[in-house]
Amino acid sequence: MCKKFLLAAVNARYIHSNPGVYSLRAFAKERLPEAEIQIAEYTINHQMDRILQDIYRKKPDFVGFSCYIWNISQVYELVRDLKQVLPETEIWLGGPEVSYDSGRILSQEPEIRGIMRGEGELTFSQVAEAYLAAEDRLAAEDPEDRLLARLEGILGITYRDGSGEIRENGPQRLLSMDEIPFYYKDMAGFENRIVYYESSRGCPFSCSYCLSSIDKSVRFRSLSLVKKELDFFLERKVPQVKFVDRTFNCRREHTLGIWKHILDHDNGVTNFHFEVSADLFDQEELEMIGRMRPGLIQLEIGVQSTNPDTIREIRRKMDLTKLEAAVDRVHGYRNTHQHLDLIAGLPWEGLDSFLQSFDDVYRMEPDQLQLGFLKVLKGSYMASQAGAYGLRYRMTPPYEVLSTRWLSYEDVIRLKAMEEMVEVYYNSGQFSNTLKLLEQEYPSPSELFLDLAAYYEDHGFAGLSHSRMARYEILYGFIKEREERKMGHGQGGEAPEPQTCLSAFRDRLMEDLYLRENAKSRPSFAMDQGPFKDRIRKFESGIAFQTEEQERRWLPAYKDHDSRQMANMAHLEAMEDGSFLLFDYKERDPLWKNARTLRFTYEETCAGTERGEYERIKEGQSRTGGRHPGAAGRGVWHRVPLLSGS
Repeated sequence: MCKKFLLAAVNARYIHSNPGVYSLRAFAKERLPEAEIQIAEYTINHQMDRILQDIYRKKPDFVGFSCYIWNISQVYELVRDLKQVLPETEIWLGGPEVSYDSGRILSQEPEIRGIMRGEGELTFSQVAEAYLAAEDRLAAEDPEDRLLARLEGILGITYRDGSGEIRENGPQRLLSMDEIPFYYKDMAGFENRIVYYESSRGCPFSCSYCLSSIDKSVRFRSLSLVKKELDFFLERKVPQVKFVDRTFNCRREHTLGIWKHILDHDNGVTNFHFEVSADLFDQEELEMIGRMRPGLIQLEIGVQSTNPDTIREIRRKMDLTKLEAAVDRVHGYRNTHQHLDLIAGLPWEGLDSFLQSFDDVYRMEPDQLQLGFLKVLKGSYMASQAGAYGLRYRMTPPYEVLSTRWLSYEDVIRLKAMEEMVEVYYNSGQFSNTLKLLEQEYPSPSELFLDLAAYYEDHGFAGLSHSRMARYEILYGFIKEREERKMGHGQGGEAPEPQTCLSAFRDRLMEDLYLRENAKSRPSFAMDQGPFKDRIRKFESGIAFQTEEQERRWLPAYKDHDSRQMANMAHLEAMEDGSFLLFDYKERDPLWKNARTLRFTYEETCAGTERGEYERIKEGQSRTGGRHPGAAGRGVWHRVPLLSGS
């Protein structure tokens, strides 16, 4: 029957890993050390034929696929083909996408022998043990009969018996979290991938769109174990550990214990990601966040809607006032990335209501705002109410909403286009200064992104892949066209260019462009730097970089570099407002990795000042920000404080 087991995962992206298959293997190996259990991870972007070839070469006797809404179509394709090339291989499925209606799936997919429902650690170990026992050559019974006899006693499975009849056993018991082994032995194979960790299972809330609402119990891993396991990551300086706990902060003592540990043992590198309910934070938790190193943690906060009728209907418990206060408090610390989520397509929320929810959350200034769309999951309360809500959704995964009683499909299309603009221009963090200025031109943030989405559609940009530089060109084209409409048409039907306003936008766009990297190419709208080359040369060679070799006043991170190296590594850009921006790429924002910036102005003065006095005057200007009394010479550089830099 089976000696060689393969647990296969088809992940959404390469940087993802599948904690489920690793946990199943670790649990089974403790009980069945003789079992040969391999793991194979792929992505949905792999060609299915290549995955099929790889599995075939491994020649497994048993293949278990981990099934989610993002991979179930690929899994079914693999299952059908795999049975053609490895007809004797036993195929099982597990995961949330197949746990609810396992009987129907088996009746439609004859290649599948069985499905493990719910949590799989104990179930898989028992199924694997059943297959190993069936291999007992000393037993008198037929191997198939021995297998079926054992499967009958395993809870949490739906399977085919010897006659092909589908049988469904009762639910499996839930394990204590401390029974589940820590499956990371070393970090080999996890380089450049997200590392997932689980300190609790379950959720105390009952949100109607979520499968976690089915089981309201929450089980926690002992803090002593959690701390020990987190030390494993900290000692190895893992870049990011993502907690998969559904509501990490639902137990205060658990939250504070973990946060205090990572705060006390911070290695200066590792980032921890938590999914939280911000309205549950108390004073002590917020104060602890304030003491953390910038980038030590990041928070994902599900808002979903700000419409009170919607919140009540989806059975969600949320104090929006407390949530907003907590987000604002954390935002003020400027040390923690906050990711806020909305869901379009919920009951009692039409287009106007959703746009209001968007504006409400946008004004909370999250670092990222995810505009998601309702997934009608099998087995959820939302699915049972589809008729009452007039809920129409795709019949294939991911079962995404098409329309509701309150939201038309036309509205969904508009929100999809808006989502793309939010993702490109807001969530990327590459246009923050430009957006701040552009927001002032609109009565609400939602109108800005809807207008931008319409521009993309009208000019044939929608749905296409664009380079980073192209995104800047497109945004400038959008701004220019809008400003020209505002100006009206001049004589002869030609629109005069609104120079003043456009110059401010060009400055913001150039600032955003160079914040991320010292770009080698320049957009077509960039101001010609030729007239300013003399001043830039004087700054780079005579005023800044040569002086920095001695004083290390403005660019302390370049202490091991000479003036020529500094000139090549930093960037000075002349702006249309008359100032000059110096971009320091060795000192970056810990959250967004943007360059540190310093703004200068250059003022012409009388001739005759010696170099020494010139430098002294410049120093005085940079420290005070005001005009130095008695300044004289060919020119004076003024250091102007920046809100966005230092």
